[in-house]
Amino acid sequence: MATGPETTNKKDVDPAKMVDEIAKTIKQFNLPGVDVESLVASEKKNLEAVTSANQVAFQGLQAVAKRQTEILREIMNEASTAVDSLSKAGSLPEIVAKSTELTKGAFEHALANMKQLAELVTKASEEVTNTINTRISASLDEIKDMALEVKQQEKKS
Repeated sequence: MATGPETTNKKDVDPAKMVDEIAKTIKQFNLPGVDVESLVASEKKNLEAVTSANQVAFQGLQAVAKRQTEILREIMNEASTAVDSLSKAGSLPEIVAKSTELTKGAFEHALANMKQLAELVTKASEEVTNTINTRISASLDEIKDMALEVKQQEKKS
């Protein structure tokens, strides 16, 4: 187990402080034509997008876990009902018919549950991807605008 400064407690990580530290470092280099404030604002927006995407992913995970719990409850209830139903069946052919019917129903229900879980995961994934893609597009536009601004400043010089 590692100890010392290389290990960081998640509670100690503050993205806003990280961006501020990066800004201080960039300002020290005094790069001509670089709008540090715009760069810092862009990085803050990037962190906000990642935070939002993480929240969406976590909510999706919660929805899947909730549905899995519901499915488990349903399975337990269905199993109890199936045992009662089979115990009330009389002859062997009745038991086989009832067992086949219960198995078919359980299989169909399992497929429906898997589809629901897949849809929940897909929905969360799409929302996360959309959040990140939107921010990437905006970030690229910001970089383009900064580059054009630097180019215009060079022409004036």
